Amino acid sequence: MSDRLFDDPGTAPPPAGPQGPLPGEPLAARLRPRTLDAVVGQRHLVGPGGPLRAAVEADEIRSVLLWGPPGTGKTSLAHVVAASTKAAFVELSAVTAGVKDVRRVVEEARTRRAHAGRRSVLFVDEIHRFNKSQQDALLPGVEDGAVVLIGATTENPYFEVNAPLLSRSLLYRLEPLDGEDIRVLLGRAVSDERGLPGVTVEPEALDALVAAADGDARVALTGLETAAALGDPVTAGAVRTALANPHLRYDKSADNHYDQVSAFIKSLRGSDPDAAVYWLVRMLTAGEDPRFLARRMVVLAGEDVGLADPQALQVAVAAFHALEFVGLPEARYALAEAAIYLALAPKSNRVTRALAAAGEAVARLGNAPVPAHLRDAHYRGAARLGHGAGYRYPHDDPRGWVPQPYAPEGVGRLYEPGPHGREPDLARWRADREDDPER
Repeated sequence: MSDRLFDDPGTAPPPAGPQGPLPGEPLAARLRPRTLDAVVGQRHLVGPGGPLRAAVEADEIRSVLLWGPPGTGKTSLAHVVAASTKAAFVELSAVTAGVKDVRRVVEEARTRRAHAGRRSVLFVDEIHRFNKSQQDALLPGVEDGAVVLIGATTENPYFEVNAPLLSRSLLYRLEPLDGEDIRVLLGRAVSDERGLPGVTVEPEALDALVAAADGDARVALTGLETAAALGDPVTAGAVRTALANPHLRYDKSADNHYDQVSAFIKSLRGSDPDAAVYWLVRMLTAGEDPRFLARRMVVLAGEDVGLADPQALQVAVAAFHALEFVGLPEARYALAEAAIYLALAPKSNRVTRALAAAGEAVARLGNAPVPAHLRDAHYRGAARLGHGAGYRYPHDDPRGWVPQPYAPEGVGRLYEPGPHGREPDLARWRADREDDPER
């Protein structure tokens, strides 16, 4: 936790002094921008006319939440604000700060405002890690203006930040950096005296770093720094060694997770087997629980395929069992087979609609009585109550069914077969029964 209050209201956290970078300080930290003009990317926020630029230049900072993937400049923007504002700047880490620390900072801010007439800007990194108690402790200070909050989060604040705090803050979404932005940063890294001046990066190595970064400045700069330690010039091979595994942004509790799961389900529903397998493998590679994905496919088989292809549910359940029997990596074949089958299967949501209609009927009819001929007649005295009277046993009829009511009066038609896959056959079978003269 850092709670330094800068004596000079016009300065940010002090940069490295004349002695150069601090020992062991990562390249990404050494190259952190000190002005808005030095910020790379996020033009919609800090470009000409951007809302964050306008607020900083007018020194009218309001509480904001900076939401975006790792390596997009959230912390850098907070430090630029610190360098630009006349307010005192306080920094807390949500990883190490507790409720007591939050309350102390808020009280110090109130004292500063009362005695010196000076505002306080509080930067909370990884604010999604604050629990409800910590956020509640922060809320009064934001509400009465004692502190101006700048919160940084990689996770959807609508899931992780409580509603009162969210409603009192502007929400700025940061986007992954594009390839040109990453190239600018890498060029700065080998030209700036704070970086790796004089290091030569071969064109193929530069391309590899841009591709591996996938919009994350920190990955690009860390990859460059690691590859440069292997020798000069930096080669594509050195970059591949430095970044041995693909960098996939994924967190099971993050918005990123929900977006990818949503894309997977919608690809299955939309009958695109290529996209479905892509999202499946991407999530498995990033460490998603394969049982979660298998369960989602079982659900989809009933919800979106249904009786258009009754085999789909069996395939999905079989894939789940295969995963339990053999585990990963071998069970990937069964999971991929199920995903492809479900994507290519005819689709019907008529089971889903029948469930919804049944729920409406239950709510509408309440405790509708069970028809007398369907009631349990297997105990002594049931016949005296009229239970089972008039019931006709379907197996005694050569057709295998008999026309008699099975639901309370008023239930009506709940399941309507759709036009795809096997359901037209079910519709014809039902129609044949309904046309029976006995009915």
